[in-house]
Amino acid sequence: MGRHRIFGTSFASVYPLYVQKAERKGRTKAEVDRIICWLTGYSEEGLRQQLQQGSDFETFFAQAPAIHPNSELIKGVVCGVRVEEVEDPLMRQIRHLDKLVDELARGRPMEKILRQQVNCRVQARPREA
Repeated sequence: MGRHRIFGTSFASVYPLYVQKAERKGRTKAEVDRIICWLTGYSEEGLRQQLQQGSDFETFFAQAPAIHPNSELIKGVVCGVRVEEVEDPLMRQIRHLDKLVDELARGRPMEKILRQQVNCRVQARPREA
């Protein structure tokens, strides 16, 4: 199979679609940016530079400072494809981003979208004598 068309697509051309999807459901551009920065390791300034340069998806992910190690915890279906079963590493990263934006648009809490460990330890009550 040849190179997928999305790899050469400008990230800047798809970014507004991510933002529109989130905003239609009452979420914000800042939340979309937070998700992208969490996944890729870009700072807000780094993300802005990538958008201004018109980097394609392949370049965008190749230049990402650090793909978050918890990105492997992203599971589920996007466009009928199970994310964790995507073999091509670049396509998997693109699908991870798609899945995170979908979760945001569906109202999932940010700490769950970002696969953060929530420390919710319940302390045992001391026994009464």
